[in-house]
Amino acid sequence: MSDACRRVVGSILLAGGLAFANAGDTQTALPLDRIKLPPGFAIELVARVPSARGMTWGDNGTLFVGSSEGRVSAVTFAGRNGEGQATVQPIASGLRDPAGVAFRGGALYVSAVSRILRFDDIERRLQSPPPPVVVTDRFPTDGSHGRKFIAFGPDGKLYVPVGAPCNICEPDPNRHANLQRMNPDGSQVEIVARGIRNTVGFDWDPRTKDLWFTDNGRDMLGDDVPPDELNHVTAIGQHFGYPYCHAGTIPDPEFGQRHACREFVPPAQALGPHVAALGMRFYTGTQFPAAYRNQIFIAEHGSWNRSRKIGYRVTLVRLDATGKAVGYEPFAEGWLQGESVWGRPADVLVAPDGSLLVSDDYAGAVYRIRYRG
Repeated sequence: MSDACRRVVGSILLAGGLAFANAGDTQTALPLDRIKLPPGFAIELVARVPSARGMTWGDNGTLFVGSSEGRVSAVTFAGRNGEGQATVQPIASGLRDPAGVAFRGGALYVSAVSRILRFDDIERRLQSPPPPVVVTDRFPTDGSHGRKFIAFGPDGKLYVPVGAPCNICEPDPNRHANLQRMNPDGSQVEIVARGIRNTVGFDWDPRTKDLWFTDNGRDMLGDDVPPDELNHVTAIGQHFGYPYCHAGTIPDPEFGQRHACREFVPPAQALGPHVAALGMRFYTGTQFPAAYRNQIFIAEHGSWNRSRKIGYRVTLVRLDATGKAVGYEPFAEGWLQGESVWGRPADVLVAPDGSLLVSDDYAGAVYRIRYRG
């Protein structure tokens, strides 16, 4: 879906006789009873946050939420551990696609396409946020795949993806289609992984500290080709195929003659075709049953390049005791009703109490999924 379409706010879609609130409508109730979850789980609305994208926790329990429409919001809670009544307030506006947020040393880091900004001592200054410090402004200005999910790794470095500036092309590999990391002050930038079309979510295995990331497959090859990918980085500098090979086995019709698929790292798990896999996290809480611990949740934003829609859900990738992906299944679905859409998951985040938060930039919401047993 184009940004222009997503900005059509306040309209009402009809699906199965039920009125669904579109993005920007903060008053109309959301049909959460349509969300299907495994037995024992329940979903609830935490807060309405317009165009909610990436999420991160502050040290003092503030939930920071990026967006695709210029603003960054802070969500504070009346109770402990991210519970109780939520209050939403903007802390920045007028930024260019500040979709990614990360927190370290009392400061909030925000991605804004070509720039990484830092808001110092932010949790003590929510009522009067400081002007941002520019950490770096050296990333490409391309709008295509320019939104950036960002996160700090176990090594204390800030990881920043740079998507391909196109659907399919052969860009400068040192400039685009890679995942980079840098010191918190913006120094010592290095490339961690290459051949990545557009990753909008990554996390580290809590057991091995290995990096995993989602990647959106190219468009215009048909409904079912190629699948999106979940990838596993096992060595710095690995190449994951773009633009020459997709999903480990599919040569690109334009660029595939230049390199064989065997030259690249195949995905750890093929995901649905065009599901737009965005945010992903390892489940590190203890509220969910033991079978979910150290497993991967993925926010699938939903397709636009298919004759019939797919995605618009949260999925689960199961890993075995060795860390190998052995299963891929729906976990929360129902934002897609037939061909009508009322929500689009964009990120997932484990809360301090062990519940799972889900951001939705289409409905403008953050949800909480709990296990009640």
